[in-house]
Amino acid sequence: MLAAAGHRVVIVTACDGDVHNGPGQGRRLAELEASAALLGAARVVHLGYADSGHGPLLFDDPPGRTRFARADAGEAAGKLAAVLREEGAVLLLSYDPRGGYGHRDHVKVHEVGASAAALAGVRVLEATVPRDLLARVARLLVALRLVKRVQLEEVHGYGTPASAVTHRADVRAHAAVKRAALAAHRSQLSGSGRAARLFRGLARLPLPAFRLAAGTEWFAEPGGRTGPLAPGARER
Repeated sequence: MLAAAGHRVVIVTACDGDVHNGPGQGRRLAELEASAALLGAARVVHLGYADSGHGPLLFDDPPGRTRFARADAGEAAGKLAAVLREEGAVLLLSYDPRGGYGHRDHVKVHEVGASAAALAGVRVLEATVPRDLLARVARLLVALRLVKRVQLEEVHGYGTPASAVTHRADVRAHAAVKRAALAAHRSQLSGSGRAARLFRGLARLPLPAFRLAAGTEWFAEPGGRTGPLAPGARER
């Protein structure tokens, strides 16, 4: 979640990224701090929840913390709304209803973000990807054997129909910083899962290729409102 007040950007994370509460606890948050610094964010706020993981099993809550998927949505929205009011935010960037790719915590972020924006009276945009583009990319990844063909059926429900995308942002001029910020999440890129492999490959792309692959960001505003948000952002 990103809360913007004028040109001041604050990154709000619900979870600490640590599923198993292991010896590396806190590393993911430290990597987020490093990534945020590269992006020029004013600060990072952690709402205090534990990561819920993306697999079929939802683990028990770690001692003294609640996994975000089990958190009370009203309580979490209240915490986020307090940050929005403190910052005098005018815009909240959140996730689309599918949480991008269906991660249970991302779906919860969508729910909490919408509620918090309503509580604080803040405009909200939901980060997404056009569904048809996502399907084409998925087919390419299958051809490259980076994902399995059976996973294609999952992808068809991810993202947002192109007709519902209200804003596109051209961020090609910031590709070098964006790639460095991605690479700062070292523990996430060093894993053996398919997401780690994909992000690792993306972070290692030559800058021209990275600019092509990650030079556009898409958003859908509830209600279909359009209009400029900031330099570089435009209507679909």
